[in-house]
Amino acid sequence: MTPALLLRALTTGVAVLALAGSASAQKAAPPPAPTLDKVSFGTNWVAEAEHGGFFQAVADGTYKSYGLDVTIVPGGPNVNNRVLLVAGKLDFFMSANNLQSLDAVANKVPVVAVAAMFQKDPQVFLAHPESKVKTLEDLKPLTLFVSKEGMPTYFQWLKTEFKFSEDKVKPYTFNAQPFIADKNSAMQGYVTSEPFAVEKQAKFKPTVILLADYGFNAYSTLIETRSKLADDKPDLVQRFVDASIIGWYHYIYGDNKPGNDLIKKLNPEMSDELLAYSVAKMKEYGIVDSGDTLKDGIGAMSDDRMADFFSKMVRAGVVKRDIDYRKAYTLRFVNKGVGLDLRPDKSSK
Repeated sequence: MTPALLLRALTTGVAVLALAGSASAQKAAPPPAPTLDKVSFGTNWVAEAEHGGFFQAVADGTYKSYGLDVTIVPGGPNVNNRVLLVAGKLDFFMSANNLQSLDAVANKVPVVAVAAMFQKDPQVFLAHPESKVKTLEDLKPLTLFVSKEGMPTYFQWLKTEFKFSEDKVKPYTFNAQPFIADKNSAMQGYVTSEPFAVEKQAKFKPTVILLADYGFNAYSTLIETRSKLADDKPDLVQRFVDASIIGWYHYIYGDNKPGNDLIKKLNPEMSDELLAYSVAKMKEYGIVDSGDTLKDGIGAMSDDRMADFFSKMVRAGVVKRDIDYRKAYTLRFVNKGVGLDLRPDKSSK
């Protein structure tokens, strides 16, 4: 072989080896990480167990597995996350109940409820054991501590449906002491928190009357979004709803330590004891998982129930009859049975 041919052969061999090495390196390199869609979700209060499924979905990677990078923005006494939703600063918001959605329709605010994470509104009245209260009707002779938010809403329903009187009402300022001091009184609260606080402060276990068990059939802890986002990015909305549903199954029935750790990080005043109590009461009363969710999955909503609640609020004078309540929600993203396999006891409430 001539020197020229030898040089060409050596050069070609080096090039082939280089190409082979390059191909091998490319083959061995990991694929680029998928880009996650950034999503912001505002709650309506500081971090607590009543928001647990959402925090769980962040902490245990459920949102990430659905291609979402979710930032939860806690609410609070000086934070109005619903305004931020309408202004486009947030993508989703956790509304308290259907009444907020109906109010949005009445005021032509372009938001829509896409899922209801609580099948039962956790609103209750607490009574002293000495008052012998066993049913909602038994509360009527008592002094009732009701908040300024409660008077134009659920109390109007109590007046219409059960003939409660405003003469028995005193202002509730989120201080349990007036109730504790008066054995002939009852105090509003949430089944997941106020009974716990009274037990700790007064050393007695109050009687609990859940309004949802007597026909106050509002959905609670709804996911709201702007109507335009639901129309323009239905896949994004569907993934957020589905992942949130899975987060709630994990929080209620699985290892909820990741979610609770994140809650405590954002709200250091939250105790393990209260978190455990709240979860236990959500399960005991079927707040998250009951009724339609047993077949349709957590987050379920129905046209019949929406119509029934709207009719009750019209009769109570809480909302006007002429608004189109059907614009307040959509069933497009729920009732798909997402997460049903995660419920450990199919015969649960």
